[in-house]
Amino acid sequence: MKLIKLNASVTASNDRDADELRAKMKADGRLLVNVMSSAGSGKTTLLSRIIRDLPQVRIGVMEADIESEVDADRIEALGAKAIQAHTSGMCHMDAGMTAAAYEALEPGDAELIFLENVGNLICPAEYDTGAGLKLMILSVPEGDDKPLKYPLMFQESDALVISKIDALPYFDFDLEKCKERARKLNPSIQIFPISAKTGEGMEALEAWILEALNNWKAPE
Repeated sequence: MKLIKLNASVTASNDRDADELRAKMKADGRLLVNVMSSAGSGKTTLLSRIIRDLPQVRIGVMEADIESEVDADRIEALGAKAIQAHTSGMCHMDAGMTAAAYEALEPGDAELIFLENVGNLICPAEYDTGAGLKLMILSVPEGDDKPLKYPLMFQESDALVISKIDALPYFDFDLEKCKERARKLNPSIQIFPISAKTGEGMEALEAWILEALNNWKAPE
């Protein structure tokens, strides 16, 4: 596992930097998925399940944390490549920080890369990291009203994963109301209710990711 310390970009050209990084990864045949959520939503658990379910895919994970290497250690134990990125107190990753983490990957390390962004529903939605896809996770214990409280995150995401649905019997969470609220903000958002613990819903999510990877790698 490589450990790198990052500082937020001071340039006002984050969007330009993001476009350049996206073009580079497209040329390299690598798809980056920006995974965003609140802390404790199950990001690492979900990624661990995907790694186990898709052994045919070379997967890498950029673990963005303010401190610690706990999540990166979990990912590496599964045989995937992990890059631990310490954000020096920043609550998000930007394009420059993501590019620095990307450069730490060797050419043959991964074709599908997940950026496990810093856990919160505010800052990560505001910064383009250069990812080809944006995926957010909302766990059942957080409540079905999050689209009302953090609309930008739902507007910016290509997919919403509603995680921990095995806990639905124990929480006052209206699944259909949550879907309706998310689609009102973003009519094109893909929604995947899943349980990484039981495997429910994982097949549909993984099929969507694989299709996105194949489309990304296809020549234009």
